[in-house]
Amino acid sequence: MENINLKIDNHEVSVPKGTMILEAAASIGINIPTLCHLNLRGTCVQNRPASCRLCVVEVQGRRNLAPACETKCMPDMVVSTNSMRVIKARKTIAELILSDHPNDCLTCPKCGECELQALITRLNITVMPFKDGALSQRKRELTCSITRNMDKCIYCRRCETMCNDVQTVGALGAVRRGFDTTIAPSFDKMLKDTNCTSCGQCVAVCPTGALTEHDNTDQLMDDLRNPDKIVIAQPAPAVRAALGEEFGMTAGTLVTGKLATALRELGFNYVFDTDFAADLTIMEEGYEILDRLKRHMAGDKSVKLPIMTSCCPGWVNFYEHEFPDLLDYPSTARSPQAMFGAIAKSYWAEKMGIPREKLVVVSIMPCLAKKYEVTREELKHGGLPDVDYSISTRELARILKRANIGFAGLPDSDFDKPLGESTGAGAIFGTTGGVLEAALRTVYEEYSGKPLPRIEFSEVRGMDGIREATIDLNGFPLKVCVAHTLGNARRIMNMLRSGQLDYHVVEVMACPGGCVGGGGQPYHHGQVEVLKARQKALYSEDEHKPIRKSHENPDIQKLYEEYLGAPLSERSEELLHTHYIDKSIKMTW
Repeated sequence: MENINLKIDNHEVSVPKGTMILEAAASIGINIPTLCHLNLRGTCVQNRPASCRLCVVEVQGRRNLAPACETKCMPDMVVSTNSMRVIKARKTIAELILSDHPNDCLTCPKCGECELQALITRLNITVMPFKDGALSQRKRELTCSITRNMDKCIYCRRCETMCNDVQTVGALGAVRRGFDTTIAPSFDKMLKDTNCTSCGQCVAVCPTGALTEHDNTDQLMDDLRNPDKIVIAQPAPAVRAALGEEFGMTAGTLVTGKLATALRELGFNYVFDTDFAADLTIMEEGYEILDRLKRHMAGDKSVKLPIMTSCCPGWVNFYEHEFPDLLDYPSTARSPQAMFGAIAKSYWAEKMGIPREKLVVVSIMPCLAKKYEVTREELKHGGLPDVDYSISTRELARILKRANIGFAGLPDSDFDKPLGESTGAGAIFGTTGGVLEAALRTVYEEYSGKPLPRIEFSEVRGMDGIREATIDLNGFPLKVCVAHTLGNARRIMNMLRSGQLDYHVVEVMACPGGCVGGGGQPYHHGQVEVLKARQKALYSEDEHKPIRKSHENPDIQKLYEEYLGAPLSERSEELLHTHYIDKSIKMTW
């Protein structure tokens, strides 16, 4: 590729043709401030509307200042990113943004993590020359997953890019014009009235407190203090690969043992593991795959293939809203979170002699859609939810800091038994391709009756948006596919709807990179390397597990022997499976 030579702040730079000034400057260690810009290299996430104008630079021979994020490098270009004209312009732009922004930073849920707040400190803005800017009549909204406070919106349009271009959901967009412009579902709708999937990717990229997760930390602290409650925890696989970042550890540091210790120090009565339920999910989903395959090979025309994974609630919401005519294709297996709650409040509670009403099941999840999932009526028994509520990785970090627990210095400990025993297959559930790979390990051995020639299915690993492979299933060519982000899921579903999808099994996760990039994870600020480090950590945990196949988990085997009988049994169907609902609505803009 042809390279272009230019000069930035008196430094000689050579970059590929088409490179923007912002990227060229970053390549030599010059950090130009931005707010609206977001670029996750290696994924389909890119937002550069050049709307905030904070990245302006001075280009020799050009009269106006240029936005670095949208100005391409040209041969022999001379750029200044730090002239007095540039510094003054950036400060004025930031002051104007502040003019209609609330000054409640101390009580804002994004305090300390707000990109606007960090920018104001960087630009040394200590007074507000432009005051009393009119706050538009924007709606505030609280759903079970997401809190919107549009007084704090700076119109960076990152959320719009995520919702429309990456996820192709279209629940958020710009409405009205001029000073009345706002980012909203529509003129008269709230998020709860739209096809919002609660994936939380809008929250993950919002630079201010305009979009945050619905906070359950006070509810948890109250339950932990209540002597009449037995509170149990179930942290998801992806949480242990990211939580350390909140305490100064490098991305991808596994904190599995510290996590178990920290939850006990908080006051949880029992600390179990969602990885156990991931193994259980593979048993149910894996046998469902086998059942459909065998019936298909026997000539049963009623069998729906491909069978699609159903672990991701954002994805479940998406196909219920967008593809209600295809609800027979996804597996009916519940997510690991939901399976854990059902088993904890039946099998385990009965063994322990604990009344269901006294038990509080709290999940720690990388995902904000999990907050919605626990409210679904079909995941309740006797009107009581199987999982009482879900908190995000970020919320757990806030609670640990509030409780003055020195996380980095904690010793490692194990999860409680029996719902804390897991395999390497359960660990990789947190990354794109992981659910499919875990299922293949069990499906291969149960179908063929032979041990796997190799544990890893590298064919389904990676970060490409859509990946496909053909697995030799003892002579049967099993065609599989992996997709992450809902935009890629839509492509898959459109192909299915038109009869052009030639796969047997498809895995879909709503978030970039899967659960490691979930809407409730520590903010990664557009660094795809962070997602890859988290992904690598989960594969490392898998490699170091003594058991790496879900069907070999001894506590899973005991659960079936003592309580469930067999995968897809009547009791399994009642506790571990679900059904889907037509949620299609007509959006009006």
